[in-house]
Amino acid sequence: MRPDHRSCSSPGDHPPVRGNLPAELNRFVGRDEELAGLRRLLGDSRLVTVTGAGGVGKTRFAAHGATALQNRYVDGVRLAELSTLRDPELVPHTLVEALGITDQTSRPSRDVLSDHLAGRQLLLVLDGFEQLVDDCAELVRDLLRQAPRLTVLAVSRRPLRLDGETVFPLAPLSDSDAVRLFSDRAASALPDFRLTDTNRAQVLEVCRRLDGIPLALELAAGRLPALGLDQLLHRLGDRFRLLTGGTRGALARHQTLRTAIGWSHELCTPQERLLWARLSVFAGHFDLEAVEYICTGPDLPADDVLDVVGELLAQSVISREETAVGVRYRMLDTVRAYGADWLEALGDAERMRKRHRDWYMGLATWCELDWFSPRQPEVAACAESALPDLRAALELCLDSPEEAHLGQYLAGTLWFYWVGCGRLAEGRHWLARALALEGEHVESRLKALWVLGYVAILQGDSAAAAGALHECAEEAALTDNPVAAAYALHRRGCLALLSDDMPRAEELLGAALASYRDIGELNSNVLMGQVELAMALVFQNRLDAAVALCEEVHEICEERGELWTRAYALYVLAYAAWTGGEHSRARELLSECITIDHRFNDLVGLVLAIELLALVTASEGDPAEAAVLQGAAAPLWDAVGMPLFGSGYFSAPRALCEQQAGEVLGAERYAACVREGRGLCLEAAVKRALSAPERPRPQLGRQRSVRPSALETREPAGSPTGKGGEAAG
Repeated sequence: MRPDHRSCSSPGDHPPVRGNLPAELNRFVGRDEELAGLRRLLGDSRLVTVTGAGGVGKTRFAAHGATALQNRYVDGVRLAELSTLRDPELVPHTLVEALGITDQTSRPSRDVLSDHLAGRQLLLVLDGFEQLVDDCAELVRDLLRQAPRLTVLAVSRRPLRLDGETVFPLAPLSDSDAVRLFSDRAASALPDFRLTDTNRAQVLEVCRRLDGIPLALELAAGRLPALGLDQLLHRLGDRFRLLTGGTRGALARHQTLRTAIGWSHELCTPQERLLWARLSVFAGHFDLEAVEYICTGPDLPADDVLDVVGELLAQSVISREETAVGVRYRMLDTVRAYGADWLEALGDAERMRKRHRDWYMGLATWCELDWFSPRQPEVAACAESALPDLRAALELCLDSPEEAHLGQYLAGTLWFYWVGCGRLAEGRHWLARALALEGEHVESRLKALWVLGYVAILQGDSAAAAGALHECAEEAALTDNPVAAAYALHRRGCLALLSDDMPRAEELLGAALASYRDIGELNSNVLMGQVELAMALVFQNRLDAAVALCEEVHEICEERGELWTRAYALYVLAYAAWTGGEHSRARELLSECITIDHRFNDLVGLVLAIELLALVTASEGDPAEAAVLQGAAAPLWDAVGMPLFGSGYFSAPRALCEQQAGEVLGAERYAACVREGRGLCLEAAVKRALSAPERPRPQLGRQRSVRPSALETREPAGSPTGKGGEAAG
């Protein structure tokens, strides 16, 4: 009988070897929560697979986590590095070697492994088996079945897909951990390097540009002996050329950023590589429907897309996220850049970018139509999610003079987002750029003009608003475009309203509403015109007519599920309720108004409502809380533009509140309460406004409501300003 020379054939033959994990040569930085999560999972599951994109630090993370767990396993921890293998027959031989087994018999290596592990309590770390995932999965399954005390920690860009497997997706580093890692490695490469208040912003920008990928950060830090931080940032546009020269002795796939990402690319099928390249046209999150429209063709049928997306997810090329608008996918910028290089090499980049633009123009059109519906909040969330790709679509249109009309169309179609979702300044940017170009389609230009006028009005820039609306009205008359003419008329009425010319505002807004009826137009803009007319009537002391208009708007909004315009109708109704001494009713209406405005990030509506609520609060007998709310509103105007549009009518509630509260509190106490309000962030300010009724109030007797109006001594509205802000109204 042939003698058995195995040195570790059974658990009792020799004292267990604790492990073969390599000693760490530099400090492991961050990931405290992830390490704690890994420890928990390894206590609950016998197979945990750490997945993630190339360079994200899976190997180092798993090794560091396993090192800390050596005492949990009687027979220690063993690491098997499989990335250099291409022959599946060598996998069991490599495991035998990693486990320190000496066996020169003719027995199959799989049997040797099974016998060796059968009675041992051991953690086996398998790293880099993506290219042999099917063969490794089969072997791991058999070993786990035959060795009940074995635990496997797998490290791969894709899971094994075995029963009982727990997948641990490893994300890039958080901003704080990324800054710590970069600073630590920078100090090693450049001993004089220190993270300071002066360079912190640049370091953070490097970390964000590199997606918090540890390999990229370490390679970037290694460039600091030759480059300053500003030079490093400038050269990150070609990150694959810059980030080379990893440490000697590192695995080949960890030597450069390109090889780290390229390793994943090599493991992809032709269809997966093609989709990866085409997905690089997306600038932000994307959904399956967008992929199926943009990326398909004869070489990638739509019916295959779901399966190919699934494989790219499995290989950590893209990741899946639950968002406010459902399941979305995203790609790290570094992975996207690699795919973009391939798309350029394929000569298909321009065609893909145009298909991408067409999809997002269609999405914007659908969102505009659906804005006037019960789905308004979903439309807002959809536009917010798609913003990076809408920007990319706008850029493509405006980079080509012959497609200027498409840019004008898209910038105008997004009026609901610029105005209704707190994006005035960005909307102004795109509209101005689009209108600076000559477009062949008059309708697109006219719409962009009245939208620009609307945005400029809300920013307090009366001169720019008047210019855009005048041009729109003239061109609409020349081209016989009643729709554009009605919108220009409407916005000129809005400009008169905010310029305190109430008779003129009433005349123009009434005429615009008549034009809307004639052409059969009904949407959020039309209802907003009705609310604006009601405001003009309120400021002329015609409360009953104003209330009737806003109650009609409220009824239509209820019927259509419209929220945004409804909030402004609630504001006018609250104003009327306060004027009539119905303070509780006014507070109830304003609470709903503030809730809606905050939901849509509509800062104009929000700040108006909070300031009116401050006056209601003062009238209820709580001057201190009123002063706090006034202070909370002040920073919001800084974000919007000209405070209260320079309007005496709109500023009257603030002036009256200041007068009432100041008289009771005294100048010093009033100023202290305002400072307290100014110190509140937006979320805290909204919470304070909505929770104010729960605060006990001193009983000062019933306060008479004095209707605010434009003061007789008031100067004309302030001079136009071009100051913009992220706001809406």
